[in-house]
Amino acid sequence: MNKTSTLIFSGLLAAFTVSGFAQTAAAPTAAASRAQWKKDHPRRAEVNARLANQNKRINDKVADGKMSPAKAAKLHKEDKQIRQEERDMAAQNGGHITKQEQAVLNKQENKVSNQIGK
Repeated sequence: MNKTSTLIFSGLLAAFTVSGFAQTAAAPTAAASRAQWKKDHPRRAEVNARLANQNKRINDKVADGKMSPAKAAKLHKEDKQIRQEERDMAAQNGGHITKQEQAVLNKQENKVSNQIGK
């Protein structure tokens, strides 16, 4: 190898080495972030369980003929907005929601629940 080839080879080797270290350093952070999203935080689990229950109640009312499909669609839309708000809140808090945020979401769920009826 001549001097120019050796310099090019050394430069490429250094670039690949630095690139490899950067990817290795970034990998644990990305994995840790994904792990946080996989965890079921109790407050999030409670909010989402209520949303799932309300979804079932709406569908049952439609199936029984006690609710119109139009009203069901409106209530499903409201629940979807609550679910998105819960996700947005969790995204700002490392995958969790605060007690105050849970209270806000519960109040919104109570409003939808009352519209569904008994």
